[in-house]
Formats: sequence, structure tokens, C-alpha cells
Amino acid sequence: MSENAMNPDDLEDDLRPEYDFDFSKAVRGKHYEEYTRSSNVVVLEPDVAAAFQSSAAVNAALRSMLVFAKQTETLTGQAAAEKRPTTA
Repeated sequence: MSENAMNPDDLEDDLRPEYDFDFSKAVRGKHYEEYTRSSNVVVLEPDVAAAFQSSAAVNAALRSMLVFAKQTETLTGQAAAEKRPTTA
């Protein structure tokens, strides 16, 4: 071991007392359910993601699909939800 190597016993605890957290009282996944309800993360399959250069491009494509769906809804007189088969 080199002379310049630090010994963990020589390190001084410079953490402020207000940041000293007792991990024994921590709850794993405490905010997970709230996060999943408020999160809009969508993971694209690699082949789909390869077609887009950025998240802005994905958003633009999806917005144009929404406009197209709205236009075709007025042409057919049926809502898109009415045409889709329901799955369980």
C-alpha cells in the first residue's frame, strides 16, 4: 500500500448533524406508488425508437396522429373508442 493511500479510520466525519440519516428507519418504496401514478414515462421498443431522433420528434409524431384520429372520427361519425375492440 502506498504512503498516500487514505486509511478509512483517519477520515473525519464532516457531515452536518442535520444530514445524518438513520437508514434503519427507512421504508423501501415509500413513494413508489405515488410516483407511478404521476409519471408519464413510456419506453419505446428499440426498433420504434430508432425511427426518431429525439423525444421532441416522438411528441410531434404522436400529436399528428392525434390530429389525424380526430379528423377521421369526424369523417366516419364514430368515436375511435367505439371502433376499438375491448380486451380484458
